[in-house]
Amino acid sequence: MKFSCEKALLQTAVTTAGRVVAAKSSILALEGVLLEGLDAGLQVSGYNLETGIVTQVEAEVTQPGSIVLPARLFGEIIRKLPDDMVSVSTQGTKVHISCGPTSFDILGSRAEEFPELPAVDEGNCLNIEQGTLRSMISRVIFAVSDNESRPVHTGALFEVDGKELTMVAVDGYRLALRREEILQKEGGEQFSFVVPGAALSEVDKICADSDEPVQVTEGERHITFRMGSTLLVARRLEGEFLNYRQTIPQNNSVSLEADTGALQRSIDRASLIINDKLKSPLRCKFEDGSVSISSQTAIGSAFDRCPVTGDGKGLEIGFNNRFLMEAVKAAPAEQVRLELNTPTSPCLILPTKGQPERFLYMVLPVRLKAEG
Repeated sequence: MKFSCEKALLQTAVTTAGRVVAAKSSILALEGVLLEGLDAGLQVSGYNLETGIVTQVEAEVTQPGSIVLPARLFGEIIRKLPDDMVSVSTQGTKVHISCGPTSFDILGSRAEEFPELPAVDEGNCLNIEQGTLRSMISRVIFAVSDNESRPVHTGALFEVDGKELTMVAVDGYRLALRREEILQKEGGEQFSFVVPGAALSEVDKICADSDEPVQVTEGERHITFRMGSTLLVARRLEGEFLNYRQTIPQNNSVSLEADTGALQRSIDRASLIINDKLKSPLRCKFEDGSVSISSQTAIGSAFDRCPVTGDGKGLEIGFNNRFLMEAVKAAPAEQVRLELNTPTSPCLILPTKGQPERFLYMVLPVRLKAEG
């Protein structure tokens, strides 16, 4: 194989495909990226048997071929080369890399040793703007579970109904939901699937904040995301996802509205004396026109008050400070509605009344010790 490519393009391709490369594997080829010189240019692939990324880049291929190169070493070499055209040539598993006055000779592996990425059957398909999908992922992924005892909850649920996509993540302590319009779809009127959280993190990094489309295709066992010249394929998670609609309390007796930024700042200040060693719940007392937020640890105590619209009726609830903060920060609105019921009922964070129901966050309470 022999090709030449602009350093910046090659570096981007290797970095993108290298995101899913295994740091250490019993299969040596999985620690590398597969380079394929094709008539259409250069194709770079990374794969860890769960998630694969294939990206294409413009290159002058004078001799087609393929080879696997160590991802970390090759990535570092390309990153530190001068900003110029990079030439790569292979002879067997020997690889020569040159750029300006700089050159390297390294060893690669035969392309046949690289596991073949799964072929995905054409199935239900949807198109959504990259910026929209990226925003949805970034605002639900914090609630994806890391508990392997329920593997299906280590991903996010995608539900397509008509022209809307709903994305949901749950971890047993909180729920995050985002809903947005899609550009178009093919297949059933309604369909759903669960995408692993690790794959969604990579989609989030690859997507641009643009209105360019992402094509999401549901196969029998895999899901693909096509973003321009880059394709990500991930094994879909099987199992019964939580029936989240049944877990969301209705007809809550307390409804308040708050400035999102002001609420974040109050939670942040009251959390300053809480850390991993000194864990303590936030004590939130919802009153008429305000919510008092306090905490107490061996370091000392903290108190803050945030104005709200409405009467909290003196309801006092304890929350994990990080869980509450992440939910409030994720809300994509300047004003939010808080719905509550009892000290042992979840808190809902929603759009204010009259606004489209585009998001919902639910945080479960923690038990408070009696004061004094």
